[in-house]
Amino acid sequence: MRRALILAVVVLVTEEEPAPSTTSHATPRAVTTTTTATTTTTTVASGAESTTTIAAATTTTRPLADLELALEEVASGFTQPVYLTAPPGDPRLFVVDQPGVVWVIDGGDPEPFLDIRDDVAFDGEQGLLSLAFHPDYAANGRFYLDFTDVDGDTAIVEFTVSDDPNRADPDSARVVLAIDQPRANHNGGLVTFGPDGALWIGMGDGGGAGDPFGNGQRPDTLLGALLRIEVGPEYEGYGIPPDNPGSRDDRWAPEVWAMGLRNPWRFAFDGGDLFVADVGQDRIEEIDIVAADEPGLNFGWPLMEGDACYQGDCDPAGLVLPVHTYTHSEGCSITGGFVYRGDAIPELSGQYFFADYCGGWIRSLRRGDGDSEVHEWFAPGEVAAPTSFGLDPAGEIYVTSAPGTVYRLVRAGS
Repeated sequence: MRRALILAVVVLVTEEEPAPSTTSHATPRAVTTTTTATTTTTTVASGAESTTTIAAATTTTRPLADLELALEEVASGFTQPVYLTAPPGDPRLFVVDQPGVVWVIDGGDPEPFLDIRDDVAFDGEQGLLSLAFHPDYAANGRFYLDFTDVDGDTAIVEFTVSDDPNRADPDSARVVLAIDQPRANHNGGLVTFGPDGALWIGMGDGGGAGDPFGNGQRPDTLLGALLRIEVGPEYEGYGIPPDNPGSRDDRWAPEVWAMGLRNPWRFAFDGGDLFVADVGQDRIEEIDIVAADEPGLNFGWPLMEGDACYQGDCDPAGLVLPVHTYTHSEGCSITGGFVYRGDAIPELSGQYFFADYCGGWIRSLRRGDGDSEVHEWFAPGEVAAPTSFGLDPAGEIYVTSAPGTVYRLVRAGS
């Protein structure tokens, strides 16, 4: 099994990013089976080979040594689920299926909430990638999708719900932002509302190996960046927050909040902190934690990959350095998650969950003043191709898996 996993990693790294499956679509069904795993801990090597390094994570079991977690299957039969979310205060779950369908789970089997497959290019890393409900969704019924359109470009599109709360109005589509994509990969893909009420968008560098278009270190492009805009019924298109860096420095595109990202595959807010998981090139995956109110940051790509210089010598001064890295001996494509703030498993409070698509494991770390404590909850190969995490309004965490299953993270035996 270990040998097979290593072979899979080598093949996928050669292709740069793991390509999702394109199996036929089936109607999902609700299930209740449970898979259990026992928590262990692991030392994750930083993999740094330059003079600029970050301290490697320590291994500790306190205070989680006696805690066992399980993945409780919520629903299966999706084609390629890549995200799960819910409106504020709403008990329903909404699953984003990459071919172009949003499913709603409202106490029974999943039902289609919105089907835009005719407008979506689904191939490899392209497709419907995420969904964000407006903070005032209960009153205005607005939500936003990030997807690859039929021309291969990124589209941020606003929709509204219909008179049926479990059906969106497909005719309400309004393009908020369109971004040209030079290649099919490195689309980023997350759209979410921050604690500031703005809409945040993660964008990859435009694709290809080694940032061939030079977007990573360009503040004037919307690629390789975190974008931050204002949306809602008061805007025909979108607004620009007055504290974006472009408001005081015309070298920055107005929409850009931070630059220097390769392919941020999920980012998340926790209070005033912003956690960013950036997929590496050939060697290193990284997690960054920054203040969510500090615009103008540079995450370093392609000057650096993780905590190492990418090509030759580099000067890390002024760059965001990761709080945690791991090398491609352990995986090939990081999947960022969320900080646990639910009530069901209080021992997990403050733990940031992340996974690796190729490694098939799930780990967590807690931000600390010193070295990060990394816990491995599911060992390599125990979780089939984790594509994303999800969060419900109660703060409970979910996992989406490429073979078509959505899980809830629960206490074992509960």
